[in-house]
Amino acid sequence: MVKQAIILAAGEGRRLRPFTVNRPKAMISIAHKPILQYVIEALAQNGVLDIVLVVGYRKEQVFDHIGSGEQLGVNITYVTQAEQLGTAHALLQAREVAADEFLVMSGDKLIEADTVARFIETAPPAVLVKKVPDPVRYGVVSIDERGMVKSIVEKPKVAETNIANTGIYAFSREVFDFAAEVLDIPDALNNMISSGRNILAVETTGVRLDVVYPWDILSLNEAVIRRVPLGLGGVIESGVSLRGRVTVGQDTVIRANSTIVGPVVIGSGCDIGPNACILPATSIGDNVTVSAFTALQNSVIGNDVNIGPGCIIQDSVIGRGCVIKGHFTACTGQAEVKVNGEYHQVNLGAMLGEGCNLGNSVVAQPGAILGNNCQVQALKLVAGRLPDKSLVV
Repeated sequence: MVKQAIILAAGEGRRLRPFTVNRPKAMISIAHKPILQYVIEALAQNGVLDIVLVVGYRKEQVFDHIGSGEQLGVNITYVTQAEQLGTAHALLQAREVAADEFLVMSGDKLIEADTVARFIETAPPAVLVKKVPDPVRYGVVSIDERGMVKSIVEKPKVAETNIANTGIYAFSREVFDFAAEVLDIPDALNNMISSGRNILAVETTGVRLDVVYPWDILSLNEAVIRRVPLGLGGVIESGVSLRGRVTVGQDTVIRANSTIVGPVVIGSGCDIGPNACILPATSIGDNVTVSAFTALQNSVIGNDVNIGPGCIIQDSVIGRGCVIKGHFTACTGQAEVKVNGEYHQVNLGAMLGEGCNLGNSVVAQPGAILGNNCQVQALKLVAGRLPDKSLVV
């Protein structure tokens, strides 16, 4: 059984902006925990306690939250990738501290313990694969009749198979000889295959979710909050209706006649209602105020957000520290969103970066993305993408 894992957590995640301007991709928070923490916990549950973290972009945030790993029951060794040149280059930074055999995985892809439970028993070299409906988003893996990898093609225009590379590998130290020649791990694998190495493909049906674009935060959030342990802390006033799987943190007040339909996770120190409506697949951070007659659905609300009365927010992500005055509307709808020159048709509400301040009766068109610290005056319509510190008057 493999006892060590090298987790690659140096990346920025430019396509996730504005949510990665102030934090690395692996530290995007889902239901009160960064993605990286879920990965470490999945490994710990399988007895993999020796963790090497390759960090780079905004690495101090990883240090501050993860620390030595003691609180998670693991031992963390840090190495730094000063320039984010690729996954093979990141792996090379761990050469001096790598064991004879080890796992490699990304710190920004959500996994569960069951996903890697069988894989840690597999002798290297091996790659964990999964059948997916949209393989062109990933590395497409071709497998021969023996179950060995024939090739990995990154994001092809046409996929030969529906089998995707999960980015989870079992290696021995020989991989470093091949990683030194390329920038990305799939290229190192293809070189290993060309040199005659057999690389086993192990299929999983377990949870493995990638966050590539801002709206992916919503699908990860929905998957996670269905598994968050139940708990009702704080104060639940009379006339409150709680249905389904609902978790409420300590010192939170759910005021009279509010309705919450799970799965919903609400953090600590929040003030919800009265007469608020929190609908399924919504995650609310700590110290959040949701005022009277406001409705939230399938949304992620960061810490320290203040939402005024009479707001309607659907399929949206609201970054930490936003202040939203009354009657804000962010309804879901079909939108064409441009990210890094790519166009995507998505059903979406609004994406607000950290520290935005919105006046009364602002309306966000579907797919609106506001950068960090934007200010929008009352009665304005916002659409498209606004850069950080925009002022809408």
